[in-house]
Formats: sequence, structure tokens, C-alpha cells
Amino acid sequence: MTTKDINQLVTQIETHIECWKQFNHFISLARAKKFGAAEENHFLEIKSIIVQELELIFAAIEVGSPTREQIHNLIGNAPSLRHLSEQGEGAIRGLETEWHKIYIGWHAILGQLKVKQRTEEGKAFWGKK
Repeated sequence: MTTKDINQLVTQIETHIECWKQFNHFISLARAKKFGAAEENHFLEIKSIIVQELELIFAAIEVGSPTREQIHNLIGNAPSLRHLSEQGEGAIRGLETEWHKIYIGWHAILGQLKVKQRTEEGKAFWGKK
């Protein structure tokens, strides 16, 4: 993987993580029952972006965790804000727990890529290929 590829992947995963943050924000809105049609639509857009970006990332690198199945299950268990708002506190906490595991997993992958990025930058700095 070239330095350019690594840099692009780091940026892509950082953007993906931002989408995960937004997903969690929407869980909070559903819990508080403070959302309207605009938030519902934005929630669906964020879920679409997460799934699409997931496939792009998985095509670029091998990811052990989080797994595609974990992410699809989480996204599938949150079909809409309305659905989430009707769930009990236990179900929402379970969803948040799964979200957190995936969120931390993406940060671990990002950290590993940043190590590679710095290694490649060091090689370029010292003139080694």
C-alpha cells in the first residue's frame, strides 16, 4: 500500500468515524423523543453512508473487528428513530453498547493505519522506499 493509499484510507476512516458519532447522536434524540421528519431523514442518510463507506473500507483493507455482520446487525436493529423511541431503556442501552464496541474498533484500526502512515512518511523523509 502506497503512502497516498494510506493517507486516503486514514481520511476515509476518520470520516466514517464522524458518521458513527452522528449515529450515536441520533440514538440520544430517539431516547429523548426529540426528533422530527428532518432528523428521521438525516438518520437514514447517515445509515446509508455508514454501510456504503463500510464496503469501501473493507475492499481496501482486511478488517477483523468490527465485522461486517456486527455493523449490519446494529444498523438493522435501528430501522428508524421512531422505532428506537418506542424501545425500552434496556434495548437502547444494548444498542449503545454495541455502537461503542464498533466505535472503539474503528479507532483501533485508525491508530494502526496512522502507525503505517508515519512509518511510510519516515521512509520518504530518509529517502528510503
